[in-house]
Amino acid sequence: MSAYLNIRLPHIFYRFKTPATALLTALIFVFGTSMAQDINVPQAKTSYTLRAEVVDNDTVPVVDLYPVYVYTDYIYKNKKQHEQWTRIKYNVKKVYPYAIIAAAKLKEYDVILEKMPNERMKKAYIRVCEKDLKNEFEDELKDLSINQGRILMKLIDRETGKTTYQIVKEMRGGFEAVMWQAVARIFGNNMKTEYDANTEDIMIERAVKLVESGQF
Repeated sequence: MSAYLNIRLPHIFYRFKTPATALLTALIFVFGTSMAQDINVPQAKTSYTLRAEVVDNDTVPVVDLYPVYVYTDYIYKNKKQHEQWTRIKYNVKKVYPYAIIAAAKLKEYDVILEKMPNERMKKAYIRVCEKDLKNEFEDELKDLSINQGRILMKLIDRETGKTTYQIVKEMRGGFEAVMWQAVARIFGNNMKTEYDANTEDIMIERAVKLVESGQF
């Protein structure tokens, strides 16, 4: 007698152009509610609070500046390498904000979920968050390319210290993590891949530094 395992993928999986973007969407859903709730319109400041140091009996205000990274230009071996670097910069700039949101939300939700008394409440809370974020980001996330999805997974690991596989497993359980990993592997992605800023992902890291410092 033959046995068949009938695995039903989440309904939203079928609404995206590729399973890879569906995978990323399923992952981002666990991180929280609408970005709009986290964005405050900057208000004009009339004064600033600074720390001060005493130098030769004078009180001197001290301003801490963010580091500015200065890189020499790449020496491209060929046109293809130049095009690769251009694509990486563009893709990093597009998906990096989502990695930042994911990291912030994950920290926030770790605190909230730890205070919930049982798994039932935790699952209900996550479902509400998924619904809100889906309404806000579905149109944006479904347009991510496979390469953008791959970079986003790497950047999430960079910002959180956890692979996307670990995060999905913690938030949604081992079965869903295995299921999405299988889908990712079919389309050339790997949710278990760790970020390596010094070798494999050195170009991504350089692009991140340029984006962070406003140089790109």
